[in-house]
Amino acid sequence: MANAMLLPVLISFLVLPFSALALTQDFCVADLSCSDTPAGYPCKAGVGAGDFYYHGLAAAGNTSNLIKAAVTPAFVGQFPGVNGLGISAARLDIAMGGVVPLHTHPAASELLFVTEGTILAGFISSSSNTVYTKTLYKGDIMVFPQGLLHYQYNGGSSPAVALVAFSGPNPGLQITDYALFANNLPSAVVEKVTFLDDAQVKKLKSVLGGSG
Repeated sequence: MANAMLLPVLISFLVLPFSALALTQDFCVADLSCSDTPAGYPCKAGVGAGDFYYHGLAAAGNTSNLIKAAVTPAFVGQFPGVNGLGISAARLDIAMGGVVPLHTHPAASELLFVTEGTILAGFISSSSNTVYTKTLYKGDIMVFPQGLLHYQYNGGSSPAVALVAFSGPNPGLQITDYALFANNLPSAVVEKVTFLDDAQVKKLKSVLGGSG
């Protein structure tokens, strides 16, 4: 019970540093019927308490997939109340043996808070390709700077869960493996830019649904 009562307080502290990016007006709940812009969504009229509440992170994500992991977002598209506030959140579920492959968030830094299990995580600096890794246990947090390649995987004997705070309402996501092997980028090009041979490239394209 004590842990359950402390969790909202801990999450509040996670997102408070990001509040410096907030608008000078009180809020601007996103009007999702309009198009997103570099400055965010236009403000909608008729705001109510429900616009500042989201229950979507309560349920575990479906980890029955190739990577045995699931990210449940609370970005502006799901939680319009974060529009313009410089924050968003997500829930990360990783089954035993699961992994979130190398990826980046082009538009936000990430702060990860482990609530269950063990997560091995790390990121790679852009200036020197230095790798920073850490084994995270329940109650630990780790920061991943904006735009840097990073990963997480379950290093324990039970499912792992983490709550994630982002320094932007729509952090973006690009997974390196999917960018290379899950589209129609020609195999010959992938071989040139990755130094992989033709058989390796075609195998990965087959696994991830790519063509070419």
